[in-house]
Amino acid sequence: MLTDRQRQEAAELLRSAEHRVTPIAPLTEAFPGIDTEDAYEIQLLNIRHRLAAGAEVRGHKVGLSSPVMQRMMGVDEPDYGHLLRDMELHRDVPVRAARYCRPRVEVEVGFVLGDDLPGETCTPADVLAATERVVPALELIDSRIRDWRITIADTIADNASSAGYVIGEGRDPRELDLKAIDARLSSGGELLAEGRSDAVLGDPVLSVAWLARTVARFGVPLKKGHVVLPGSCTRAVDVAAGGTFTAEFTGLGSVSLSFI
Repeated sequence: MLTDRQRQEAAELLRSAEHRVTPIAPLTEAFPGIDTEDAYEIQLLNIRHRLAAGAEVRGHKVGLSSPVMQRMMGVDEPDYGHLLRDMELHRDVPVRAARYCRPRVEVEVGFVLGDDLPGETCTPADVLAATERVVPALELIDSRIRDWRITIADTIADNASSAGYVIGEGRDPRELDLKAIDARLSSGGELLAEGRSDAVLGDPVLSVAWLARTVARFGVPLKKGHVVLPGSCTRAVDVAAGGTFTAEFTGLGSVSLSFI
């Protein structure tokens, strides 16, 4: 484990990398003793720093929600990060790609909560009861770690590589089979990736319940009005200026994001 001073140093390195749009070497190289507990504390240090500057928590995201990604990272459970108000993106407002180090998009079935979720006792039934609507979503991910050379500790400390998100209108979750939503990502008429919602832990509802139980250990609640991104249905796709990316979901609609 790291000392409090080392955690502060790591948090400052990540803040500087994001501010300067200049990625850094993996934290695991600078701080070889870093573990996942250190990483979550580093993440929270930077979230608290942003909240003190006026940011607002608008939800959370789950990463590493597929067995393939977990095996690649050498872990047996997902990770999570925070979604802040200044990370909200809009379908009709192009995103400046140069704001980010090495951006990518992921396709997700998002959840908008109509009620608070319980913490350590949260079940899938609780998630369904509290969800106001499920929505088509694109998450913009980015790594402040150079060349995406990340370990599990690197990505957790870096707010689970989260950078932004956009959501569509959506539907009542009780109107859909949430395990069988087909998703397609395209740009300029070219199909880039496709998948299905059960790529997320077999059922994205399980991912949201896992998140509620996990963040409760850190005193973090999932509240009414929060957006939860449970994990990607497809592989991540690199983005660049000039591209428009559209995610289409069977029975759920679509959402797009453009870059300049």
